[in-house]
Amino acid sequence: MARIFDIIQAPDQRPDQLVLRVPPEGWGDIRLGSQLIVGESQNAVFFRDGKALDTFGPGRHTLTTANIPLLINLLGTLFRGESPFKASVYFVNMVDLLDQKWGTPEPIALRDPDLGMVRLRAFGSYAIRVADAQRFVAQIVGQRGFYSTAEITNWLRGQIVTAFTDLLGETRAGLFNLPSLLDELSVALKAKVSESFEQVGIILKQMFVQSISATEETLKAIDERAAMGAIGDMNAYLRFKAARALGTAAEGVGQGGTGGEGVAAGVGLGAGLGMGAGLAGMVAQAMAGAMQSPAAAGTTPAVPTTKAEIQALLDNLDLRLARGEINQETYDRLVAKWQKRLEELGG
Repeated sequence: MARIFDIIQAPDQRPDQLVLRVPPEGWGDIRLGSQLIVGESQNAVFFRDGKALDTFGPGRHTLTTANIPLLINLLGTLFRGESPFKASVYFVNMVDLLDQKWGTPEPIALRDPDLGMVRLRAFGSYAIRVADAQRFVAQIVGQRGFYSTAEITNWLRGQIVTAFTDLLGETRAGLFNLPSLLDELSVALKAKVSESFEQVGIILKQMFVQSISATEETLKAIDERAAMGAIGDMNAYLRFKAARALGTAAEGVGQGGTGGEGVAAGVGLGAGLGMGAGLAGMVAQAMAGAMQSPAAAGTTPAVPTTKAEIQALLDNLDLRLARGEINQETYDRLVAKWQKRLEELGG
């Protein structure tokens, strides 16, 4: 047997509940003369056949044909005012709902003037209040079919994220500039969302963009870009790396290592950068080797072949001996070798 409601109220509506339906499911059997009790922070909206009809503010109301005219007109002549009629009542919370959270469920792709394409996440909060209970019920319940607070707030967050994504595209600010624009973005986002909220009977009282951050992939790309910026001229960086590698090999030769004489020659040239056209050619060859694939990394450095290159090498050996980079035995052996080669070339 259907329950007949003689007293209709929702005293247990929580502060964070936007709407509370009586009865929770189906329709309530309500008779004229029933008492409707609406709390200080509530409005009560009668709902029937997908329509939000009569609305009551705070206080105690006795239901009569005089104060529910829209519902009576919908039902037709009411059977002597005694028989029950079917409807549901939505109690709408009219207080300010503060500190409501919003955030991007998925990263937002943004074209950045400095980094190209970046992916961002954003978070914030907002405060709302239902201004028109009947419009709110008609739009949210009647049009969209949302009954629970979670469904309603999810829809509100979706509106905010959509507007925020559009706003970022219009702003065209780079990732590095966005943190300084949080206040401006908050104001612009509030203006952009307010109209769509008002259409469902809600006033947007406050809107905050609290954080905009890059995804892990974007942060990694930023780190790589920063490293490139620290390097500066890539060609100069590669020359430096090649010279440093040759210097490391030279230490092994100078200490009696087993490196070949061709390596020692290359080392000497690396230590005497800028000593002539022949030496510059040797560095260029070393650079070409540094740019080869790993499979070719183990090849022996090129040896001097022209008189100018050999003479530059001999001059450099004198300098290295004076600096103590090679010992006398290594110096004598290399000088004898390359002077012989110079004589063969007609030097």
